[in-house]
Amino acid sequence: MGVSKKNIIERALGIFTEVYPGEGTTALLMTLNIFLILTSYLIAKVVREPLILGGGGAELKSYASAIQVVLLLGVVRLYAWLVAGFPRHKLINYVTLFFAGCLIFFYVLYSAVEPPSGIFFFLWVGIFSLVIIAQFWSYANDIYSPNEGKRLFVILAFGASAGGVFGPMLAGALLDLVGLYNLLLVSAGILLISLLLTNYIDSRLQRRPRAMTEDKNTSPEEPAMSKQGALKVVFRSKYLLMIAFLILLSNWVNTTGEYILGSGVESAAGEIEGGADAAKAFIGGFYADFYTLVGFVGMLLQLFIVSRVIKYLGIRLALMTLPIIAIGGYMLIAIYPVLGIIRWSKTAENATDYSLNNTVRHILFLPTTKEEKYKAKVAIDSFFVRAGDVLSAALVFVGVTWLSFEIYQFALFCLALTIVWLWLAFRIGVENRRLEKARTMVDGN
Repeated sequence: MGVSKKNIIERALGIFTEVYPGEGTTALLMTLNIFLILTSYLIAKVVREPLILGGGGAELKSYASAIQVVLLLGVVRLYAWLVAGFPRHKLINYVTLFFAGCLIFFYVLYSAVEPPSGIFFFLWVGIFSLVIIAQFWSYANDIYSPNEGKRLFVILAFGASAGGVFGPMLAGALLDLVGLYNLLLVSAGILLISLLLTNYIDSRLQRRPRAMTEDKNTSPEEPAMSKQGALKVVFRSKYLLMIAFLILLSNWVNTTGEYILGSGVESAAGEIEGGADAAKAFIGGFYADFYTLVGFVGMLLQLFIVSRVIKYLGIRLALMTLPIIAIGGYMLIAIYPVLGIIRWSKTAENATDYSLNNTVRHILFLPTTKEEKYKAKVAIDSFFVRAGDVLSAALVFVGVTWLSFEIYQFALFCLALTIVWLWLAFRIGVENRRLEKARTMVDGN
């Protein structure tokens, strides 16, 4: 049998990571899929900010994040039940159609003469983003073997970074043209397009010859699931538990940093002439520009830096990069807490989070079982993320209400948390190397 040659897509993608013959088309379609999902989410997120900040302030935004962890207890249980009860394609269709329908519902709701508080949409966007993105990566973990995923997740994550650029750019361009609430219909339409693409990818995979898979044990069949709950799957594994606490700790820091940024933006908006509408327009424009810049920098990092960091520095140092950047950022904010410093510190932190850290975080699940990829990953990427929000909300409440913290004091607290985060990243890197070696030995035998 002759050796297959790479097509033009695979040769082009090979600039960024190693791509084998037969992998390029599916990888490109998956990249486009997560691009559309992130575009839809970022448009909804741009709508979210003026609704929550203009209707309650940065404190309400922080407190509302804490409510999401309670809601996610039910969401995680429901999603685990859906995973066990429905085939893969039905699961993805039902969940995505539900969220698209919710976007249309919120459009009708907030287009009313007296729209309700933005807290309802804020809570929903938090759940939407966590579940829909975690579902995509569970699907990616299902269709790719560990060796494939370690190479190709770099490309897929680039799609997420590109969506992080295009989403707020599109929102910013359409904001004055169609108005704030009509952006919800745009978000819903893009999400439905991503669903059509998912169904096309799934149909291609069902027709894929078995010889096309890199590993003889790799199969597009549905994994058998136990009746064990998602959180129990996490707590039975030391490795998964460390990842869960890493996610919790990093999100505690990041969400507190978002409060710091929101406070700075809210203060600047208060100096804008023209009343509440002008303040909302300023906040919406600021966040559209901010998310665009974060996404653009993250995309460049994903395109030219991430694969090389992972290849030459390894998973452990790649995982330690973000907390090192965060340490520098919060030191600067503590010393000089003005909006410009806060903005650029958060730009560096978020761009690295959305690119390098996001890719490494998904790679950490490659040596795990399929049940852990489905159940534990969704639980970690949703419940433990929002558990970090609860701790952040508690910090904001105590800091604002009882201790009268200023911005620099919140920054100092984040600095202390980030040092612990750095140590935990080091320990997970060590354990990941051990699991990879154990997996290699098993596969070799």
